[in-house]
Amino acid sequence: MRLDRFLWWARLAPTRKVAQAMAEAGTLRLDGRRIDRAHAAVRPGAIIAYARHGKVRVLRVAALPRRRGPPAEAASLYEDLQPGSANPVDAPRARE
Repeated sequence: MRLDRFLWWARLAPTRKVAQAMAEAGTLRLDGRRIDRAHAAVRPGAIIAYARHGKVRVLRVAALPRRRGPPAEAASLYEDLQPGSANPVDAPRARE
């Protein structure tokens, strides 16, 4: 599966165009290799690392999606490898 499509379907990027821009900017790493093209192949078990909104995320691809489903389904497609970081889908919202 294409990297940009995975990022979009796994809800790691809000649109496919943003996912393509992330890949083409050269800030993504796939299994330790710097990626500069949106059509890089993603497979289960692959490690994706990227910086977004001032934070670095490191994820392991658990499964490839069949569709762009709801956030809970999208969160099951990857596991966060950073200790202490909570999945934003599962994290309780702070009250202000």
